[in-house]
Amino acid sequence: MSLDAIVIDPQSSHKATVIWLHGLGDSGEGFAPIVPEINLPSELGVKFIFPHAPIQPVTINGGMAMRSWYDIKSLDLDKRADEQGVQQSAAAVKQIIDAEIANGIEPSNIILAGFSQGGVVSLYLGPRLPYQLAGIMALSTYMCEPAKLTLEKQQANLNVFMAHGSFDDVVPTTAGESAYKTLVELGYDASWQVYPMAHQVCLEEIKAIRAWLISRLS
Repeated sequence: MSLDAIVIDPQSSHKATVIWLHGLGDSGEGFAPIVPEINLPSELGVKFIFPHAPIQPVTINGGMAMRSWYDIKSLDLDKRADEQGVQQSAAAVKQIIDAEIANGIEPSNIILAGFSQGGVVSLYLGPRLPYQLAGIMALSTYMCEPAKLTLEKQQANLNVFMAHGSFDDVVPTTAGESAYKTLVELGYDASWQVYPMAHQVCLEEIKAIRAWLISRLS
């Protein structure tokens, strides 16, 4: 499976890449407008890639076909992420990462980011990669099969930025916090931010994202 994507090239020479995965029913176009808001220094040379999830039926939405990184069969968090679907999407995203590396970008200059469903895929893929990225950004999200990560992780060190809304009625804040605690228990350099918002992003969060991206890619 290869993914189409919205690509925003840097204004200067290409030195780093951010791959940002959207949430359920959205598309790569959903987060593309955030690039000018983040307003990274041009000298960092950051290219943004916003892949489109495949269109597939989603069980909890009556089998309606929409862009989705995996099927959701239950709202119970333990069963919410279809692991096989997560694995397939993770493999497709890895192809994008591998293409960036083949294009001369070091893994240490690549960020994998995701919101909600996209964050699930990012948290699943990042620790299991055979190379270490600059970091993972996981927003308003949760973890698929956290118990398996201890055995399946390939990265001992990883910097992870996590943020969540205190009024999130789609993914409970406790689910995000649980994923954060799993990362800390595994020894990862994870940070946890909570903002007074619903299942969305806010201006204060965008400022924190900007500061984190600059710190990881400078």
